[in-house]
Amino acid sequence: MLKRNFPMKPRIFSDSSSTAKLLSATAYIPRSATLLSLLVLAACAQVPTEPAALAAYNEANDPAEPINRTVFSANQWVDRNALRPVAEVYQDYVPNDVRKRFRNFSLNLKEPSVLVNDLLQANFTRAWNTTQRFAVNTTVGGAGLFDVATDWDLPHHSADLGQTFGVWEMGPGPSVQMPLFGPSNTRDAAGMVAGFFVNPLGFVPGNALQTVQMASMGVGVVDQRAETLSLTDGLEKNSVDYYATLRSMQTQRRAAFVEDGKAGKLTPRVNVGPVTPTPPEMLPPDKL
Repeated sequence: MLKRNFPMKPRIFSDSSSTAKLLSATAYIPRSATLLSLLVLAACAQVPTEPAALAAYNEANDPAEPINRTVFSANQWVDRNALRPVAEVYQDYVPNDVRKRFRNFSLNLKEPSVLVNDLLQANFTRAWNTTQRFAVNTTVGGAGLFDVATDWDLPHHSADLGQTFGVWEMGPGPSVQMPLFGPSNTRDAAGMVAGFFVNPLGFVPGNALQTVQMASMGVGVVDQRAETLSLTDGLEKNSVDYYATLRSMQTQRRAAFVEDGKAGKLTPRVNVGPVTPTPPEMLPPDKL
């Protein structure tokens, strides 16, 4: 049977640094075939037995690295030629207060999915916090445009199926490079795909909500990319191997994210730090 430790009391932190966030817009991007091929390659890879080689293998855990690097190069091309130019214009010409309203609205639409994962993780204190946040921001906060809940001592936290799988002791598996979304692993990639089927808002009938969600996702992609322009510029300039740097940072961040879920910690609302074609989930653990 699956076991986990239940926290006696959640801890509340006040870290104001940027956080990387999963992008639900992927629900509309086909990637199942790529994911399946990477899973097959990962399963067929041989694990080295020589100590030094085994240590290096465990650190990178990237048996499909040649294919992953090819996908990474394609992601870079998309970012340089499509997303980044739009993000730069957005950052330069859209007022910060307007960007913040977009960010709040997009975040509020994700709260029902966070709630589902809180419940799946048996983090009931977190689940109640998420429920209150969604209710407060949807009503008093003007459909989520204003983050009133944080001012009412209801801090935001993220949760997704990849974290939920990790909370219940599922290992991350080999590294994979997701088309358009960069570094991940087999556990989190599978969680990303499955997560679209457990989002409660996906079962709400009517085209209006779906249209709003898609529009919010599109703006969220641009907004999130704009938030990490300076960070990714620095990483790319100073990294000997940009691909390996992002892979390592993603691995560290997701490991910390899973531990956060196991502890049932509540983390405060912070400005969005994105998952985008170039730098998805690449912030170190202290940026959670």
